[in-house]
Amino acid sequence: MATVPKPIQNLIEAFERLPGIGPKTAERLTFYLLHAPIEESKKLADAAVEMKEKIIICSTCFNIGESDSCNICTDPVRDQSIIMVVENPLDVLALEKANFKALYHVLHGVISPLENIGPDELHIREILPRLKDERVKEIILATNPTMEGEATAMYIQRLISPLGIKITRIARGLPVGSDIEYADQTTLSRALEGRNEY
Repeated sequence: MATVPKPIQNLIEAFERLPGIGPKTAERLTFYLLHAPIEESKKLADAAVEMKEKIIICSTCFNIGESDSCNICTDPVRDQSIIMVVENPLDVLALEKANFKALYHVLHGVISPLENIGPDELHIREILPRLKDERVKEIILATNPTMEGEATAMYIQRLISPLGIKITRIARGLPVGSDIEYADQTTLSRALEGRNEY
């Protein structure tokens, strides 16, 4: 069996540690970079280092940005009366593509007792000072429809409800383009609960 040179093995192992990258993809990426011009490898390495050095967490919403208050929190055009609570910065990217134009609060995870993640390990309580702003009229809970996401949403709802602010949950149910016959029981029951007048 042929041995792989140590630098190649090191890069394969580094790629494998990334989420969603299996051994075959790690090998493909490594050998792609091996045959690519050295400038391409340097650009990739420089971009990774620059991201780690320049990206910071917003002190208001805990989204990612290049300054202490991110460009979303400082945007005067956004609806200041709504705050959407999401699990991670990737959710913000998805909602921005869907043209959501209010504010966010990023938790950086969900409550997960099996992984020893409780409310204190997340940015949950940090939303409370933001709710003292009288402009805030609604909190939208947009955690994923998993057991952990639901538990996190319930925890936040119990925390915020005494303040008298409207709390809503994003709709859940059948995705566009799917077939009813392939949907699981939970998805179907939620789709029925969340039905709207046509």
